Amino acid sequence: MMDTLVARFTEQLKEALEIGRSAKIRTAERPIHNIFLSGLGGSGIGGNFVQEFVKNELKIPFIVGKAYDIPAFVGPNTLAIASSYSGNTEETLSAMDQMLASGARIICVASGGKLIEIAKEKGLDYIQVPGNWPSPRACLGFSFVQQLFILHKLGLISEESIKGVESSIALLDAEMDDIQTKAKMIANMLFGKVPVIYTTDRMESVAVRFRQQVNENAKMLCWHHVIPEMNHNELVGWRIKNEDLAVIIFRNKDDHPRNQVRIDINKEIISNYTTSLIEVYSKGNNLVERSLYFVNLGDWISVYLADLRKVDSIEVKVIDFLKSELAKV
Repeated sequence: MMDTLVARFTEQLKEALEIGRSAKIRTAERPIHNIFLSGLGGSGIGGNFVQEFVKNELKIPFIVGKAYDIPAFVGPNTLAIASSYSGNTEETLSAMDQMLASGARIICVASGGKLIEIAKEKGLDYIQVPGNWPSPRACLGFSFVQQLFILHKLGLISEESIKGVESSIALLDAEMDDIQTKAKMIANMLFGKVPVIYTTDRMESVAVRFRQQVNENAKMLCWHHVIPEMNHNELVGWRIKNEDLAVIIFRNKDDHPRNQVRIDINKEIISNYTTSLIEVYSKGNNLVERSLYFVNLGDWISVYLADLRKVDSIEVKVIDFLKSELAKV
């Protein structure tokens, strides 16, 4: 099932673009001084991607929250986005109550649930996405594309990132066979090991997304870090030879020149402690294309790892158990 959802990623992006174009977002009545987005899982990582995509264009602070509470700065001049695919995420609903009390300009993104109910009841702007996808983590495209459109429709960003999404569709469709072939090869390398994921700071969302997909789809633990920060701490931890670790480095040909040098030195050091090390270069002409290329590649790797481990990539029984226990309290 998850392989079918991953294969439909570009189809989802096309639908998300259509929804975003037709969304009705009213002009802000007050100046927007900052942005706060509440979202967890696929909705939260969607916000992180948007942060990276608009970093060089957006003139005001943009914070993503993944907890029950909101920052003290949220107020009448805040654009507050509540994003939850189901519309029933407990933490986001808690944050929503606080957003309402803060007087912030609130816009909701969900497929339904309590979030859309509240938006309708309070007369808030909202974007409703399709609710017929069986796994929220497979709906990344629906969340981050709507978040981009909200910023664009309020005049906070240009269409540059949205156009990047449009061009990514053609790129991913053209690279589909190569991406799947590469994913199978990498999955075989990672099978039976603990993946260690590295990339540069401007693409941390790629590493986080891949880590989350390995966790949920392949039912495996792994970790990630970013360069250059890991050169100031984690690199020292590479001290004992451990063939149970497998390192994957996501690279871009336009990464900062000093980070390119750092990666090469890191490879030399880390290869003393594990022989399982692979670097993968992105494809694409801009940050959005390269990021979504890695997203699709990582999703496929996680699906093939699930196959190798003979686990159900859709099943998340432990999360269901956690929610049921929380509901008792």
